[in-house]
Amino acid sequence: MNNFIQLKGKKIIITGGPSTGKTAVIEQLEKDGFHCLHEVIRNMTSEEINQGEKIKIVSNPIISVSDPMKFNLRILNARIEQYKTAQETNGNLFFFDRGIPDVLAYMDCFQQNYDSIFINACDNLRYDNVFLMPPWKEIHISDNERYESFEESLSIYECLKNSYERHSYDVTIVPIGSIAERVAFILEQINAT
Repeated sequence: MNNFIQLKGKKIIITGGPSTGKTAVIEQLEKDGFHCLHEVIRNMTSEEINQGEKIKIVSNPIISVSDPMKFNLRILNARIEQYKTAQETNGNLFFFDRGIPDVLAYMDCFQQNYDSIFINACDNLRYDNVFLMPPWKEIHISDNERYESFEESLSIYECLKNSYERHSYDVTIVPIGSIAERVAFILEQINAT
């Protein structure tokens, strides 16, 4: 591992809309020896597509699935489980590919209602740092796991920023650059806090 020193159990969010380079940064952090908890929605989307009635997803899955509220609750519960896993695991730093407030951000973005279960999870399960990746047109693609257009990615970015700020987080924007530059930026920012 590396010689990065921090308080035990620090929880770090790396978030952003589709095609921002977020997953590549998480994968590099994991290669560097950090604990990383991966995005939960990809497997859920695949399961939803393969279950029962075939659905056609033309935008974000939360507006295409047969029961969006049930789907969002599954995402919320999976992120809560990741949070608990980090609390119960020995380690200094835990990087999350998206956090609990992401659920609300996406629901806001696609104009879905939510109740106190979602809000309470955001208020009670807190992270230490939030890093937001901005939309990056040059790397934006749509594929069988990423359905949003670049314009939707811009809207998602604003909703993510608003969701974390609404829940009293200081959001650090990660500059566009190479994976190594972005990882270095994130680690420098964590070290400075």
